[in-house]
Amino acid sequence: MDNANPRDILVTSALPYANGSLHLGHLLETIQTDIWVRFQKSQGHRCTYVCADDAHGTAIMLKAQAMGLTPEALIEQVQREHERDFADFLIDFDNYHSTHSDENRHFSELIYRRLRDQGHIAQRDIVQLYDPEKGIFLADRYIVGTCPRCHTPDQYGDNCEHCGATYTPAELIEPRSALSGASPVEKTSTHYFFKLPDFHQLLQQWVHGGSLQPQIANKLNEWLDGGLQEWDISRDAPYFGFRIPDTEDKYFYVWLDAPIGYMASFQHYCKRTGTDFNRYWAGDSDAELYHFIGKDIVNFHGLFWPAMLHCAGYRVPSAIFAHGFLTVNGKKMSKSRGTFITARNYLDHAAPEYLRYYFAAKLSASVDDIDLNLDDFVQRVNSDLVGKVVNIASRSAGFILRGSGGMLSAAVATPELWQQGADAGQRIALYYEQREYGKAMRDIMALADATNEYFDARQPWKLAKTAGGEQAAVDICSLCINLFKLIMTYLQPVLPTTAERAAAFIGAPLTWSRDPQPLLAHRINPFEPMMARLEPAAMAQMLAAQTAAADAAASRPAASGTAQAPQAEPIAPPIDYAEFARIDLRVAQITAAEEVAGADKLLKLTLDLGGESRQVFAGIKAAYRPEALVGRLTVVVANLQARKMRFGLSEGMVLAAGPGGDALWLLSPDDGAAPGMRVR
Repeated sequence: MDNANPRDILVTSALPYANGSLHLGHLLETIQTDIWVRFQKSQGHRCTYVCADDAHGTAIMLKAQAMGLTPEALIEQVQREHERDFADFLIDFDNYHSTHSDENRHFSELIYRRLRDQGHIAQRDIVQLYDPEKGIFLADRYIVGTCPRCHTPDQYGDNCEHCGATYTPAELIEPRSALSGASPVEKTSTHYFFKLPDFHQLLQQWVHGGSLQPQIANKLNEWLDGGLQEWDISRDAPYFGFRIPDTEDKYFYVWLDAPIGYMASFQHYCKRTGTDFNRYWAGDSDAELYHFIGKDIVNFHGLFWPAMLHCAGYRVPSAIFAHGFLTVNGKKMSKSRGTFITARNYLDHAAPEYLRYYFAAKLSASVDDIDLNLDDFVQRVNSDLVGKVVNIASRSAGFILRGSGGMLSAAVATPELWQQGADAGQRIALYYEQREYGKAMRDIMALADATNEYFDARQPWKLAKTAGGEQAAVDICSLCINLFKLIMTYLQPVLPTTAERAAAFIGAPLTWSRDPQPLLAHRINPFEPMMARLEPAAMAQMLAAQTAAADAAASRPAASGTAQAPQAEPIAPPIDYAEFARIDLRVAQITAAEEVAGADKLLKLTLDLGGESRQVFAGIKAAYRPEALVGRLTVVVANLQARKMRFGLSEGMVLAAGPGGDALWLLSPDDGAAPGMRVR
């Protein structure tokens, strides 16, 4: 599109961590971003999309050790895989880089020095738990022990998955290092802190300045109202990252240099293309800067990041666009269930544009979660893309090729229908701009429906068989081809490969115009298939492959020195049958389930034990959505003494198996069981 007032736009998406493969959650974000960028470019704007691998941190250091690699070798290997998978999903970065780069070191040190020299960095000693065998300070996730509240073993160092209690690692009973099994000791270390409270007024204005979605602004305002805390930006050696200037053994915390990676990747692009870096990042820049991120990292992007940028003399983002989480078949993605689907596994079973379209059809400007329902996915792809859009071209092309040698009519058969399609462009463009992709897809499919209905109502297959009717059939189908061209122009940000095939078939570029004109007396090419139907069996095979991969990974012995999930406790000493017989296990039906305010792991279940109602708190929130549990039968310890929790009285215990987190399965009786039945 020729644009008399092109905008200068810089766009980023969150940096994937460089210690594992991409999964569909990553693709939700990059597809959302890529569609927006492609749309902006179709409107004639100068839009640049940069990203990078997030390549620092303890987790990468430990994984590299376990694999017998240097951290540099690991992140290089992972970056190659990430770039390949992104490219195969048609993500068109203008630059993809790494946070372990000269550019990122430069900007991290520069910003830190500017913060420090203006008095916004504090130092103080803190006491941490330390692994004496590994010689490393332990983050909470690397400490396990027995919950100090409910005495459940193998809980992590910050909260109990069983009772929902929160605590410090020092409060754990018999804490141990998940890295070595050693008992950690307390050790004092000097740390560096960014004085975020210094920027309270600035952040108040930023949060309420219209750059954030209302839900995100409200969440950030909670932190503002609760009082901002200083942010620990340092980590002790050994650590894979950048050493803090003027220190010997202190390193920047990964979350300090990760967002700076946006600047580093853009600087790398600027050196390659001759673009002016300051045009986009200077404090007085009138260029636009947008970050697409997940809602789980809004505190870093919405508070720390703008404060650091402002203090260092750089501009703050024009806006931050947050999205929700991705679920599969209504549940959190789970490796144990085979629904933690990697990008490569998906690509082995389905075309990337199918997922791009499905996400587009689901996405809006809100931060609501997106569900990939695989049955709906297959149906929608086949119905919308194959059955509606591509079908227009395939059913119309033959009449034109046979009736006029491939030449479109010199006039529009039904001008009002053409105008309906042309007028839709401005509305669809506004939806794209506002990230209301779902509304855009609905309007586009409505145009496809109208085109197919027009074709069916005019019945060109009958006209072509009548005397003098062949030209009328060509006229009808010529309009359908022109409408197909409009539809594919509107879909081009979502389906770039199919759009290329459509342009080759039509013999003309798909250029988005405010006043599109039909192709008249224009020759098209023979139609070739553009998109195949998606078979349901492909999705079953994809899930099976993911489950097999998870099982294979779980069966491999862990290498020495890896950070592992807590190992299972030894089997308890034997008890006699009489003691076991005292446990009364009953079938229960879950009649209600809801989240527990203030508890990260718990769900409150209401159980029917055959006429008797019980309330039970269960640490299964990571594995199940409340609405998915209602009506389900499970097994409960019915004669367990009721326990008073801070959330209420728990009158029993539901039984589940698995290592914990999202890898957890409620016990379910076979068909024929009923509430209240004794489990024997």
